[in-house]
Amino acid sequence: MAEKSSVFDMIGPVMIGPSSSHTAGVVRIARAAIRILGAAPEEAIITFYNSFARTYEGHGSDRAIVAGLLDFKTDDKRIKEAFDHAKERGLKYTFKSVGNASTMHPNTIKLNLKAQGREVEVVGQSRGGGVIQIVEVDGFTASFSANLHTLIIDADDRTGSIAHIASVIAHDDCNIATMSVSRKGKNEMARQFIEMDSGIKPITLEYLKQLSWVKHVVYIPNIDL
Repeated sequence: MAEKSSVFDMIGPVMIGPSSSHTAGVVRIARAAIRILGAAPEEAIITFYNSFARTYEGHGSDRAIVAGLLDFKTDDKRIKEAFDHAKERGLKYTFKSVGNASTMHPNTIKLNLKAQGREVEVVGQSRGGGVIQIVEVDGFTASFSANLHTLIIDADDRTGSIAHIASVIAHDDCNIATMSVSRKGKNEMARQFIEMDSGIKPITLEYLKQLSWVKHVVYIPNIDL
């Protein structure tokens, strides 16, 4: 008698698991989130919404999200043993589910991560075909895919700040693909999300970090690299 196969026995060149939405996209959301955190997470609260809330166990999204938090790539064969690897590394995680969030995309995940005294909250959507969209970071509205090189910059909400940062990036021969700015109120902290077609030089990153009105800079190269 043939052995019973699991949802993770399906191994292809770009993903492991039953579907790109439930595995590849989920892994990428987690890999983007840990780069925003800037460290390997020590604790994670993982909330699945809508259709994900109903199917995450059966379709292996629970293992996929934990694998992504361990920085496994979408084609990593260790995804199916992600829980064991998480235990070995001391990653503590909790799953939650919200089955009826009408304002959210059907395949939405929220990650609350902690590491080294730092915390972040990241909301991502798995759009199909492995494509993701990060739509919120720490309550700031976002819109980036993490398939391009991405800058996240926290800066004082001051006149000319956006133009100055765009000019600095342009002088580094980086073409801006998308840019969005979110703030919680006038003259409060603003967060810029900038996607670029190519990587940015380390010296340019250091210059941005040294600006007195820039409070925090996160650089995320293409997460599939």
